[in-house]
Amino acid sequence: MRVISGLMRGKRLKEPANYDIRPTTDKVKESIFNIIQFDIEGRRVLDLFAGTGQLGIECLSRGAAEVTFVDQSREAIAIVKENINSCGFKARVVQDDSISFLNRGGKYDIILLDPPYATNLLDKALQIINSVDILTEGGIIMCESAREKSMPDMNTPYFKRKEYNYGKVKLTTYSKEK
Repeated sequence: MRVISGLMRGKRLKEPANYDIRPTTDKVKESIFNIIQFDIEGRRVLDLFAGTGQLGIECLSRGAAEVTFVDQSREAIAIVKENINSCGFKARVVQDDSISFLNRGGKYDIILLDPPYATNLLDKALQIINSVDILTEGGIIMCESAREKSMPDMNTPYFKRKEYNYGKVKLTTYSKEK
């Protein structure tokens, strides 16, 4: 697992010792950042269900103004902190239930959602983002799910932009009207 572009290009990141945390593969991560590459610099990013923190770290490497990492797992948070420190970045790292965190609000330009696939956390997160309205106008939500998952529509001013399939993984982008 490595940073693919930006300041920390090629930097190896710590991986979990077990499979309780499922890191995004390099191929899928590269696809995510091909999709959002021009929307990162200077932006506020939320890496919800952070796992190893690799998606948020990639954003920092590419010039994001700030990234907030959230995960409820103590092991995940320890890995996120270690990876951020090894890159020399500063970021907000929160150990909390991701759904509870969303309910507290805030505003983000990019929201990265990559929860465990075999849960309904993705649907819950999208519902709360829609109702609490934490995405800025023109912002992007990037979701990673199992390919067979049917992704829900969101209520106006949110809308589904596009779905991309990569093997067993689906990436779905949502945005908020300007």
